[in-house]
Amino acid sequence: MIYLDNSATTFPKPKEVINAVAESFSKYGANPGRSGHSFSVKTAMKVAEIRTNICKFIGAETPENIVFTSNCTEALNLAILGTCQKGGHIICTANDHNSTLRPIFELKNKGLVEVSIAEPSKPNILGLADIEKLVQPNTYLICCNHISNVDGTECDIDGIGKFCYEKCITFLVDGAQSVGHKKIDMTKQHIDMLAIAPHKGLYSPTGVGVLAFNSKTKIKPIKFGGTGTDSFSVNQPKSSPECYESGTLATPNIIGLGAGLKFTIENFNRISHKLDDLTTYLNYELSAIESVKVYTHPDNANGVLAFNIGEMPSSEVADILDQKYGIMVRSGLHCAPLKHRQLNTVEQGAVRVSMSYFTTFDEILKLIKAVKKIAKV
Repeated sequence: MIYLDNSATTFPKPKEVINAVAESFSKYGANPGRSGHSFSVKTAMKVAEIRTNICKFIGAETPENIVFTSNCTEALNLAILGTCQKGGHIICTANDHNSTLRPIFELKNKGLVEVSIAEPSKPNILGLADIEKLVQPNTYLICCNHISNVDGTECDIDGIGKFCYEKCITFLVDGAQSVGHKKIDMTKQHIDMLAIAPHKGLYSPTGVGVLAFNSKTKIKPIKFGGTGTDSFSVNQPKSSPECYESGTLATPNIIGLGAGLKFTIENFNRISHKLDDLTTYLNYELSAIESVKVYTHPDNANGVLAFNIGEMPSSEVADILDQKYGIMVRSGLHCAPLKHRQLNTVEQGAVRVSMSYFTTFDEILKLIKAVKKIAKV
């Protein structure tokens, strides 16, 4: 099996992550923050340690504003729904995933906000000029997908972040496809909220997400329940992170996240360089095949590449790669309808290849050979 669907979730996971999850059931098996006994306290301290490590890795202000969610989708929902300003205006982008678009358009459909969609004017980047022209007096939130999960197009979060800081507009970055192989510093890049999918670039288990935010950003909880604090009150507590983490945390997944983060930090440069090399090579080789159309710009060597073969449905190409060659890719619209509208691939979809640290050049060579054979059919 050749697994090239790492933008959905990375596979395989590092042995350190697998061992950490297994160990969590014996060493950190208590419910953190729910009891006063030593086992619970020990588990809570381990969770707190991981918060601190995440905070340092992304240049956030304080570990208290590192919130664990069930996944990145919940993190984005918390960021968008929790900061809603009735009568306000939100700017999102054509690169955005439905995890961002659907909560935004839920607010729009309820008549709570107005929405504008920024389209990239350049083939390789979505820049400040694409955003700036859409700003209105009531714009309070700008949301950007750092790296497109479809074709790897990048967003200029440095320029947009600086602009948002100067204009006092909250800046939300969807880092689902970038955190782990792109350097991010929330403070230096003026990112107010950052959503993370640890099971992707941090090689962690599924079932845990992260929302990080700064102290000036006020977020209302979107779910309510037990937190282990202020138990005498029927009202939701006010302090972070407890007020956003109702219910029992997925401790084994968080422990796995801690190990995945450590693995990523230790291998960060190797991961980044390998994804760059693999993507660049694959783009060059596929672009040379006459009937293959590559949608990923050569400058966007971010481990994600989208292509089609002639007029073949992307699902058919993916099925052949799977059943005949044992190569796992993703086809269709990738939960990013606006991106496919921009690429003119709404009907055909696209074949997406997404790589990880564990992808080898030999696997990419086998993919290229398989595509060449399919293209001749």
